[in-house]
Amino acid sequence: MKIGIIGSGHVGGTLTRRLRALGHDVTVANSRGPQSLTGLATETGARAGTLEEAAQGAELVVIAIPVKAVPDLPAGLFDDKTVVDADNYYPQRDGDIPELLDRSLSSSRWTADHLKGARVVKVFNNIQAVHLMDNGKPADTPGRIALPVAADDADAKQIVMALVEELGFDPVDAGTLDESWRQQPGTPVYGTDRDAAGVRTGLAAARP
Repeated sequence: MKIGIIGSGHVGGTLTRRLRALGHDVTVANSRGPQSLTGLATETGARAGTLEEAAQGAELVVIAIPVKAVPDLPAGLFDDKTVVDADNYYPQRDGDIPELLDRSLSSSRWTADHLKGARVVKVFNNIQAVHLMDNGKPADTPGRIALPVAADDADAKQIVMALVEELGFDPVDAGTLDESWRQQPGTPVYGTDRDAAGVRTGLAAARP
């Protein structure tokens, strides 16, 4: 699959490494420009590109950047694309965003509202990057870590769930973008590496 990754921090860098190791065609971009990605590109075989190069022609785009930077993305780049939202809202980093601070919107709904035309899927936000890198296991391994996957578009959700499976994790349908607050920071499934049954239990137990 041709995949663009926007963000080269802990999650973006990890997904660049994992997806390249699986043979996907990856272009990675960040806010500092392609020249800052030479090391990652050399290490993984990914292409270092601009934001536009990462998104254009990609079958799937991963966004792994601070939430506060989402409104700066050129929304038209993502029209009709499956976009993985791996972000979390942290007020201490992202500042006061009223709809997210009072949780009247999930962060993925807020992101989707800025990227109108994209098929946004929430995943990879509740697992530590080092566990995403090292803890994938073959299917049916006892205790295999499960990841919640939330989206409004059923086809986009299935594409991303298949990718989660390929990475060595059990995908769990977590409902719509409006329900994705159940996997945000402070919820039972955040950072807890539960198996599939545990993720389902944790999603159901989450409280606003």
